[in-house]
Amino acid sequence: MLVHLSDLHFGTEQPECIRALGDFCALHQPELIVVSGDLTQRARFQQFYACKQFLESLKRPYLVVPGNHDIPLFHLWNRFISPFARYQLFFGNMETTLETEHFMIVGVNSIRRRYHTRGHISLAQIAEVDQLLKQAPQQKLKYVVAHQPFYIPPQEKEALKDCPVLGRMALQTWAKNGLNGLLHGHLHQVARYDLNQIYQLGCDHPIWEIHAGTATSHRLHHGLANSFNTLDMHGNMQAYVFDMASQQFCLAQQLEALI
Repeated sequence: MLVHLSDLHFGTEQPECIRALGDFCALHQPELIVVSGDLTQRARFQQFYACKQFLESLKRPYLVVPGNHDIPLFHLWNRFISPFARYQLFFGNMETTLETEHFMIVGVNSIRRRYHTRGHISLAQIAEVDQLLKQAPQQKLKYVVAHQPFYIPPQEKEALKDCPVLGRMALQTWAKNGLNGLLHGHLHQVARYDLNQIYQLGCDHPIWEIHAGTATSHRLHHGLANSFNTLDMHGNMQAYVFDMASQQFCLAQQLEALI
């Protein structure tokens, strides 16, 4: 099992969600944990420290990428001179790769100091990820993780502008080498789309665009509950939603049956 978290926003975290996530990981012992950005609320030292302590406490392999909240917003000097200094102090390289028994995960930094929320993917990043996908074992599920989604439905007009520059070009390139999906956050809501159908990529399998909600923050989208996703060894996705009554994360379908 892969656990896909996003938008933890330490500095606005809810202790009950932190405890429930710890319980979930202790019970299920996931193969790995992926966090698709916005580890902190304001890229402060204490927020990065708290996030690092939390992820280490789960005692599972994990991969993280930066989000737009993980570089300074108000300290303009730090934003333009050393935007990722605190992130790197705690988490090292902004782009890492993690390979486990069933998964190959490639982290991509879609954050640029000159943009506030919009993502960006460079030609160099496209080529580097493409090479990694070519070298990946065929039997493993291959996912790229970046903070901003590569696809947002047209009705989400305000968010459309945040899709990464060159995102569609990247997708068309990576699809040729066995990409199974993309993992994102940023919008604080759960969603899944088959980009193979939407963009008519001509692949013989779905390429899933998977969005995770905010797992721990009180910054909820339109009142949606805290949530995260899981992927099994076959790539099947399930959403888990925080249930206030039980103080645990419950499978979304099971929670609906209780209402």
